[in-house]
Amino acid sequence: MKQKKLLSLTLSQLKQMYQHDLPELTKMARESTTSRDFESALRNFVDRDSTAKNKWSEQIRTLIDYNEKTIHELSTGEDMPVHTFTNLYLFLTGQLEDTDMPTDLFVDLYEIFRQWLNPSSHTHHESLRKLKRHSHRWLSGLDKSVMKVQADNKERLLHILIQKIENRKSRQLSRFHFEPGITYGEKYQLVSSWWNDYRFQLSMAVRTPSDLNRYLANSLTSEKMYLLSEARKKGMPFFATPYYLSLLDVTGAAYNDESIRSYVLYTPQLVETFGNIRAWEKEDIVEPGKPNAAGWLLPDGHNIHRRYPEVAILIPDTMGRACGGLCASCQRMYDFQSKHLNFEFDSLRPKENWEHKLHRLMNYFEEDTQLRDILITGGDALMSTNKTLRSLLKAVYLMAERKRKDNEQRPDGEKYAELQRVRLGSRLPAYLPMRIDDELVEVLREFKEKASVIGVKQFIVQTHFQTPLEVTPQAREGIKKILSAGWLITNQLVYTVAASRRGHTVRLRQLLNSLGIVCYYTFSVKGFNENSAVFTPNSRSMQEQQEEKIYGEMNPTQAEELYTSLEDGENTAAIIHRFMKHQHLPFLATDRSVLNLPAIGKSMTFRLIGLTEDGRRILQFGHDATRRHSPVINKMGKIFIVENKSLSAYLRQLDNMGEDVEDYATLWSYVDGQTEPRFKLFEYPPFSFHATDKMSNLA
Repeated sequence: MKQKKLLSLTLSQLKQMYQHDLPELTKMARESTTSRDFESALRNFVDRDSTAKNKWSEQIRTLIDYNEKTIHELSTGEDMPVHTFTNLYLFLTGQLEDTDMPTDLFVDLYEIFRQWLNPSSHTHHESLRKLKRHSHRWLSGLDKSVMKVQADNKERLLHILIQKIENRKSRQLSRFHFEPGITYGEKYQLVSSWWNDYRFQLSMAVRTPSDLNRYLANSLTSEKMYLLSEARKKGMPFFATPYYLSLLDVTGAAYNDESIRSYVLYTPQLVETFGNIRAWEKEDIVEPGKPNAAGWLLPDGHNIHRRYPEVAILIPDTMGRACGGLCASCQRMYDFQSKHLNFEFDSLRPKENWEHKLHRLMNYFEEDTQLRDILITGGDALMSTNKTLRSLLKAVYLMAERKRKDNEQRPDGEKYAELQRVRLGSRLPAYLPMRIDDELVEVLREFKEKASVIGVKQFIVQTHFQTPLEVTPQAREGIKKILSAGWLITNQLVYTVAASRRGHTVRLRQLLNSLGIVCYYTFSVKGFNENSAVFTPNSRSMQEQQEEKIYGEMNPTQAEELYTSLEDGENTAAIIHRFMKHQHLPFLATDRSVLNLPAIGKSMTFRLIGLTEDGRRILQFGHDATRRHSPVINKMGKIFIVENKSLSAYLRQLDNMGEDVEDYATLWSYVDGQTEPRFKLFEYPPFSFHATDKMSNLA
């Protein structure tokens, strides 16, 4: 049956389909007095079936094992009962009390049982020709037709910005103002030149729904404007620069911009939840003197976040607590809600006591036995001024130098881990590429030259391009400048519904690789109800991994060759281009598909153990066995996560976006996953000494 028809069936029609296609199952239900009898009959049938050794038999047994069990859902911290087969029994015997119950649960189970009885009915392989056809749909910001639309948008916005500057009450307080008596043409020339100044972009960013609609040529519907006005009443921040908004197609006819639009425009679920958003990453909640959820003791305040032994995040008290725009699906929306992160730039300028506080924070890294990796983020690391960033990197350098010197006094086996990797987390290459100026490049180059001498080996700008449309000529120039400083650029993609469409991620990988960017992670969307509209089920991540990303996979020899070539961070774009051409690879599958588990870390090792009444999959996760974790994982027991939407709901979204859901027909079969190995470039280099196994700052 076609997927679109399957998704539109009523409960009655679906029941008839069970009776026709799965007669043994419906007979077992009718002949069972209770749901427990049904479970027993089903287990006996599976055990004696000739296909008992296939993965679907094991999957059915797992679902039986967990039926009527209570599991502890990690993200909410709540206990919940699992009624998968109990609900199926009530459905098949006509005993469902809720006749308006969604069909999603029974559609998913139908597909599971169908594949159990016909295990070879689906082939999990998409031809390269078909994949190319899918990927070629997605235009980039470097395509001429897209550049024409974005140039028209810029022209329109320039006139709006002139009016906005003219209407400012305190004109002289801004560096971007018009002197009295100048002509409109002169104003136009000024604003055209200011467009390429990132400070101008930030000063002209929209902060209200009305401004947003005006910048988008009044193209937003009345329903969307009402939703955004409700968001503003609740205190939700708005922030998007003219440059980023110029990437949108306000006509709706030139290209599909849904991947950007879902980052700029809020969903009803997000607006409804704002004010009550909880921290998905429970380890980010820090109380003085108490360990976080991952077991680490941290300095007071909200500057250091930590999950793993080797790495900690540093969020400075600078402009780095802001961003170049607010992503609607941001993992740190909880922090914007609590105002730990914000867009009040004046209040974020470094205070006199910041240098003292920074020294104390560096002591944490210096005195820790295992930390060898610092990720400076926010907010956004590159929102800090060049002067502030230079000062911050100097503090990192001095800390690393002291730690190395202190190690000279420690015997082998008791030495502390020394700093090996420095990362700057920034979305500005996509949001605000004009921020990447020559002075910033010099700051990065100077730091690498000095820090390399004392043993730091990896220098990475960890960015986030969400769609090929963000890769514009300006972004390309910014990427080129960062690479010229000898820093690597890695990309993290958030796998929203819009970004998960067939071929979209492949096209993004191809484009980023061609510019010298190495893809790092493809993240499932984190969060609770606030992000349910943009959440892509983990089954789709596995489907993309095994049916699309597979064409960019390297064998061990190829992977080693690429790693060796990229190790020093020089001439990255040329190296990647030559390598792909020589190895006949359309792109490099160096990114791992993962979900960030609260307090546990990144993983895509899971199995399906049940479904909720509305069809959302209940997954049991295992941690990533390829890296070390905090010892707290040994005390956590089994890890269960309930997904934010059913597979049926996801497919209906794709259908509403114009996708042919038949292209996703194998989605149902991805009931388990395994975390991919890390590309060697993302592994820590070995030390020339034996470091201690002792962990400090651990409760």
